[in-house]
Amino acid sequence: MKHADILIIGSGIAALQLASHLSNDKHVIIITKSKLNDSNSYLAQGGVAAVVHPNDDLLSHVHDTLVAGEFHQGESTVYEFIKDGKRAIEDLIKAGAPFDRDENGELKLGMEGAHEYHRILHAGGDATGKHLVQYVQEKLGDHVTIVEEEMVYEVVRDKEGRCIGVKTKNAKGGITRYEAPHTVLATGGVGGIFETNSNQSTITGDGMVIAYLAGARLGDLEFIQYHPTLLTIGGKGVGLVSEAVRGEGAILINQWGQKLMKGVHVKEDLAPRHIVAHRIYQERQKGQEVFLDISSIRDFKLRFPSIANMCKEYGIDLEKGLIPVAPGAHFTMGGILTDHVGRTSVEGLYAIGEVACTGVHGANRLASNSLLEGLVYGKRLAQYLTFVGTEDRLFDSPPSKMMETFPAISLGDLKKKCSHALGIIRNKEGLEEFQQELQLAYEFETGSLDGAAVADIKGYFTWILASLMTKSAILRTESRGGHIREDYPHPNQNLQGKRIVHECVNGEMKVYMDEYVKAKNFA
Repeated sequence: MKHADILIIGSGIAALQLASHLSNDKHVIIITKSKLNDSNSYLAQGGVAAVVHPNDDLLSHVHDTLVAGEFHQGESTVYEFIKDGKRAIEDLIKAGAPFDRDENGELKLGMEGAHEYHRILHAGGDATGKHLVQYVQEKLGDHVTIVEEEMVYEVVRDKEGRCIGVKTKNAKGGITRYEAPHTVLATGGVGGIFETNSNQSTITGDGMVIAYLAGARLGDLEFIQYHPTLLTIGGKGVGLVSEAVRGEGAILINQWGQKLMKGVHVKEDLAPRHIVAHRIYQERQKGQEVFLDISSIRDFKLRFPSIANMCKEYGIDLEKGLIPVAPGAHFTMGGILTDHVGRTSVEGLYAIGEVACTGVHGANRLASNSLLEGLVYGKRLAQYLTFVGTEDRLFDSPPSKMMETFPAISLGDLKKKCSHALGIIRNKEGLEEFQQELQLAYEFETGSLDGAAVADIKGYFTWILASLMTKSAILRTESRGGHIREDYPHPNQNLQGKRIVHECVNGEMKVYMDEYVKAKNFA
């Protein structure tokens, strides 16, 4: 058994920002199930959005965020997020973070879809996430211990239900128990459970599942953002082509050279992501290939070195000016419900970053607000934990029954079915058919997974997530945010601001709907 003052599960920007702002007198352990840099944050190309130009303003960024999220948010929550985001980025700029600048030393500010102003900061061109992650990593002190290649599979609770730590397994099945007064989940979203996605392969929603099994509430799981432009080889997405490429002037065309977005939206190629993704999906359903025409972008290879190298790896000749693209699962708007600092409904358990549902993204995240979220909530939680302090006293956890049976199910088939049933275009028939298949695959139960193989745990966690997401998608009888319901093609005003919540109560899977604005705090 190992002890810490604060446990952080995950190694993306939210986790690192938190660790870098915690007091040096606290022993912090960061646990990641793969390597330290295996995170969506590290892969992030597009940049980070913030109001730093004098001609820009907070209310504009707030408005753009609300519009992109289809007003499925609390306005005050979004305002405080954008305001704190501005401060967080200004702090990084003053500290010397490696944001790109022009020949005059001024910050380069890019444009992305659904933004009113140029407000996207980049680092290393299209490698913003990599450079920011490395920059924050360098700020970590000796009080932070990094544990790699251990999968957290269970939240440990005391007899009063308070979180007191976690259990992990390594590749060989070895179990380690970690205890701490405060445990923070920063494990990312669920993109890895979809066959076509832009995520790091290990990002499969583990944090949401272990929180759910520990009694934490989950919400908005039906809202999955599909990025419009994944590099597509042989019909399969192999990597992200940043929205910043369209921000620099690239346009979407079909194989006949016709512009896809002309007349579809006032911003055309810089329309919100779900509108662009849906249009590409429609074109591909007709059997048409879709391309990004980058011929208008000067020095593309210098401006977007990561994308250029990816294209070279897959044999795409950039001299022709065309990159084949298709939509893929990208970002999870829903997750573990938290308050403004990251507290969940389980005492001692916190969630920040993409694994959390804070209410800032609504039904669809505004481009480049994801890294900003990690920076804001990482700092907020650090300040909170510094204020409340840590306890020296830990408690015994009660024994729990062992889970022994895991019916055979193909993880690959599950991912294919998730992509099909929970994709951009959904309908009641497909969702209910998938729900029936899921019900036949497993019988839900709770208890210790100590005796289960890692592969079985991964399959079980994916099944739980798919089941919860499908229930939410069935209940969301409208088209809103990242998806289109064929049988309900328009927004339902009676569902605006209504949140579908999942909770495991006494071993039973409960689902209900509440108002988004009502559950701001759990304390």
